[in-house]
Amino acid sequence: MKFSFIHAEKALFPVAALCRHLSVSRSGYYAWAKRPESERKKRDRALQLEVAAIHQESRGTYGAPRVHAELKARGQRVARKRVARLMRQTGLRGRARRRFVRTTDSAHRHPVAPNTLERNFHPGQPHCAWVGDLTYVWTDEGWLYLAVLLELFSRKVVGWAMGERIDSGLVLSALDMALLGGPAPRLHYSDRLNPPSTRARTTADDWRRGIGCSMSRKGNCWDNAVAESFFSTLKLELVYGTPFKTREAAKQSLFEYIEVVYNRKRRHSALGYVSPAECERMAAIKRLAA
Repeated sequence: MKFSFIHAEKALFPVAALCRHLSVSRSGYYAWAKRPESERKKRDRALQLEVAAIHQESRGTYGAPRVHAELKARGQRVARKRVARLMRQTGLRGRARRRFVRTTDSAHRHPVAPNTLERNFHPGQPHCAWVGDLTYVWTDEGWLYLAVLLELFSRKVVGWAMGERIDSGLVLSALDMALLGGPAPRLHYSDRLNPPSTRARTTADDWRRGIGCSMSRKGNCWDNAVAESFFSTLKLELVYGTPFKTREAAKQSLFEYIEVVYNRKRRHSALGYVSPAECERMAAIKRLAA
């Protein structure tokens, strides 16, 4: 470690002074410097470049687990701890999640659907359930609201809509988009959507289409943890680091993140570090082989 420090600082300070300060001999340092680099160090240097490239491709969001998964997908055999060490050495880290904030107001007397999902977040096959929720993104023009529906099996965003107001049209637009992309599920799960007219019209539309309804219990935000987790990821990896001057700019960035990054590229920990699109592809191959 002392010789490595001397090697790194010798351009700024005399070698003799550094050796004297660290109580090592100059001959020892020069013998160390002439020693050929070990294969492990050469491998570490090459891996550091790959790790840095993957981290940059992820927009600086991937931590060691996802970087490790990406290296494995590219044919690299390397331990996760080694990846974590190399990231520490180069000062790379994934983005940390912010504290969870509950945004759903369920203090009302309006009828709601029962919680039939009961936190069964791993249905085992596609087209069983969609989970939905609403969030907001700040722009210099004001708030932009986002409604999404996720396929619970693959965690893919199958429907989304954006607008300046939270109303039933926003939620139903996301539902229509999801229905255009594939068969309707048996169950549509959401928080207790507000305002009441939004909740009532969405629930009525589900029933009209033959989709069962399920809603979270009062004050239980973790009942809809999958949708909340998606919004946490979206804001961590895109929104918090991007100032939006207009709603249109925010819409374009959200579209790119959802359709290009999240659905097709981002490795999801709950899916064994594959993307939602890859999860669906693997499930389709498995069904054909059965």
